[in-house]
Amino acid sequence: MRYPERPAWTALDDQSVAVARALAMDAVQKVGNGHPGTAMSLAPVAYTLFQRFLRHDPSDSKWIGRDRFVLSCGHSSLTLYIQLFFSGYGLKLDDLKSFRTWGSLTPGHPEYGHTLGVETTTGPLGQGVANAVGMAMAARYKRGIFDPERAIGESIFDHNIWVICSDGDLQEGVSAEASSLAGTQELGALKVIYDDNRISIDGDTHHTFTEDVSARYRSYGWNVIEVAAKKDGDVDREALEAAMDSALEEKLRPTLIRLKTVIAWPAPKARNTAKSHGSALGKEEVAATKILLGLPEEEFYFPSEVQEHVKKVSNRSKALRNEWNQAFENWKRENPAKSELLQRLESGSLPPSWEQGIPTFPSEKEVATRKASGELINHFAKVMPELIGGSADLAESNNTMVEGGGSFLPNSSTLPGASPYGRNIFFGIREHAMGAILNGMALHGGLRPYAGTFLVFSDYMRGAVRLSALMKLPVTYVWTHDSIGLGEDGPTHQPIEHIAALRAIPGLDVIRPADANEVAIAWREILKRKAPVGLLLSRQNLPVFDRANLNSAEGAARGAYALNDEKNPELILIATGSEVSLAVAALTELKAKGIKTRVVSAPCLEWFNAQPESYKDELLPKSVKARVSIEAGIAQGWRDLIGDAGESISIEHFGASASHTTLFREFGFTVERVVEAAQATLKRAR
Repeated sequence: MRYPERPAWTALDDQSVAVARALAMDAVQKVGNGHPGTAMSLAPVAYTLFQRFLRHDPSDSKWIGRDRFVLSCGHSSLTLYIQLFFSGYGLKLDDLKSFRTWGSLTPGHPEYGHTLGVETTTGPLGQGVANAVGMAMAARYKRGIFDPERAIGESIFDHNIWVICSDGDLQEGVSAEASSLAGTQELGALKVIYDDNRISIDGDTHHTFTEDVSARYRSYGWNVIEVAAKKDGDVDREALEAAMDSALEEKLRPTLIRLKTVIAWPAPKARNTAKSHGSALGKEEVAATKILLGLPEEEFYFPSEVQEHVKKVSNRSKALRNEWNQAFENWKRENPAKSELLQRLESGSLPPSWEQGIPTFPSEKEVATRKASGELINHFAKVMPELIGGSADLAESNNTMVEGGGSFLPNSSTLPGASPYGRNIFFGIREHAMGAILNGMALHGGLRPYAGTFLVFSDYMRGAVRLSALMKLPVTYVWTHDSIGLGEDGPTHQPIEHIAALRAIPGLDVIRPADANEVAIAWREILKRKAPVGLLLSRQNLPVFDRANLNSAEGAARGAYALNDEKNPELILIATGSEVSLAVAALTELKAKGIKTRVVSAPCLEWFNAQPESYKDELLPKSVKARVSIEAGIAQGWRDLIGDAGESISIEHFGASASHTTLFREFGFTVERVVEAAQATLKRAR
C-alpha cells in the first residue's frame, strides 16, 4: 500500500515546527518540571513523521492498516503529545497546559490506554525499542495468517513500525538484545530514528558511551543511514526526509537513521546542556528562544493559520484510508473465512468450541507440570492461530514448542523448518528483550503471545513483566524449574525469593499448579481472562491426583480450593505446586492422629483474592486459626493467609546442588515436618 504524497514544504511548515518547539517550552515552564530539550530538538522530526510520512488515521487510532509509532524516549513525551494535538487525536491545548498534572491526558510519560494515539507505555529506556521489534514480528506473523502470497509492500497488512529513540535507549541492554534479534529476523518494517544528541542527565554521554553505534548496528545486520545536523545545529530536514525515503525502500533489513541533533535547539543558553534535558528553561530563556523562533512571547501560542495548516493531515489520512478500505473490502470478498478470523482476533474473542477436548491426565503416571503445559499449548494451538511463542534458548526444557508450527525465521534462513510465518520463536538467551518483545506483539493486537525460561531468570525480565502488568497485556510467561526441585543445577538456578517477588507486582497473575490437571484448568483460564500471567511449572515429575478420591481440578479456576471434603476442620494445610502432594501425603498421618484437616491447593492467590468473601470464608473459616502454608520459597506474603497462629514451611536461604529428593528432605519439606508444624500451630491456636 502506498504512503502519503508529500506536498512541498512551505513557510507554514516552518512556523508549525517553531510553534511545536514553543509549546514544549511552555508546557514544561507552566508545570515547573519535565523534559523540554529533546522535545524542542525533535519537533521537526516528529512533525515530518506525523504530517508527511506516517500512515495513520486520527479519527481511528486502532485502524489495523496504520503504521505504528513508538516514542522510546518516553521522557520526551511532549514530542508525541504535540503531534497528537496537531493531528487531531483528541488532545486539546488545555491538555498541553495541564501537562504532568493530576488526571490529565498528558502524563509525564506516554501511557497506553490513557491517551489516544499512544501505542505503548514508555519511560524505562530501551523498552520501546524492544516493543517495536515485537510489533514488527507480530505484523509479519499476522501477514502470514491473512495474506502471505502478496509481494512485500503490496498487501493491506503491510505497514511500518517507526521509532524515535535516544542515547539512553541504546545504552540499555534490552535494546541491544532486541536489536540483535531484529537483524537476525530481517524485520524490514522496523524504522528507528536515533536522536544522537550526546547529552543525558549526567552531561556529555562520552563519559560512558563512546562506541561506534553505527558499526554496532551494521554488525547486527541493520541498514544504517547517518544524517548530520546543519551548521547551526538544527535538524537537516531535507537530509532527514531523504533518509526516511531510503528507509521506506528497504524491505529486508531494519533501518537505523542516526540523526545528529542539538538538544534544546535553538535556546541561546540552554542548547546542548544537560540542564535542558530535564528542567524548565526559565522565563528569560523561553522568551529569548521565542525571539529566535520568530514567535511572540504569548504562552501556548497557536495561531489560526497553523491550526488550519496542521489539520490538513486528516485530509491526507482520509484519502489513504479510503484507498485502503477499498482494498480491504476486496480482500474480504476474496477471503471470507480469513475475514471472519481477522474479526475474531481483533475483537479478542475465542474460537467456537475452543474448550472441547481439553486434555485430562490419568493418575497412574506422574507428570511434570512443564510437560503438561506443553501438551496444553499444542492442544490450543490447533484451534488458535493467535497463540504464538517461544523460549530463551530453553524450548526443550520449557516445553513451549508448537509441533509442526515451523520456526519463525526470515526467508533467507536455511535452517530446517524456517518460515517467515512460523509459530516457534527462537529468542536466544535474551530474557529481558523476550519479555518486551512479547509486550510489543500483544500491543500490535490480535495475538496471544507466550514465552518460556527458567523461573530464576524472571529476574532478568522483570522490567518487561512489570510493564505487561501496567498495560494489562495478555502475555503469558511460562517459567519452569520453579523451585529447589530442579535439583543438581544448584543455588544459582533455584528460585527462592522469586514467587513472592512476582506476587508483589500489581496485576500479574502468578499461577503454580499442583498437578497436570490443574495445568489444564490454568491454561483454560489464562486464555479466558486475557491478563498477564506468570505460569510456574515443575521440572520434576509430580503425582497426578486421583480425582475420584479428591475434589475436581476445576476448583483451580477459583485460585484456591479444598482437595478433600473435611467439613469441620481444626487444621488447614495450604500449599502450591509440587508441595501440594506433600500436604496430601501428610493428610493420612494427621488423620491417624485424629486431627481434622482440610488440604487446600492454592495455585493462584490473585484469583483467590478476587473471589467473593463468602467463598473465601467458606474455604478458610475465620474460626480455624491453625494453619500451615507449604511452599518451596520464602514465606513472605503467607502471613496474610495463615495469621499469627500459623506456621510456614518455607526456605529462607539459598539452595544447594543435589537431587530434588535430597534437597526436599534436607530442607524440611517432609511429612514429618508438616506434622510437626501442624502440632505447633494447633497448640498456638488453642
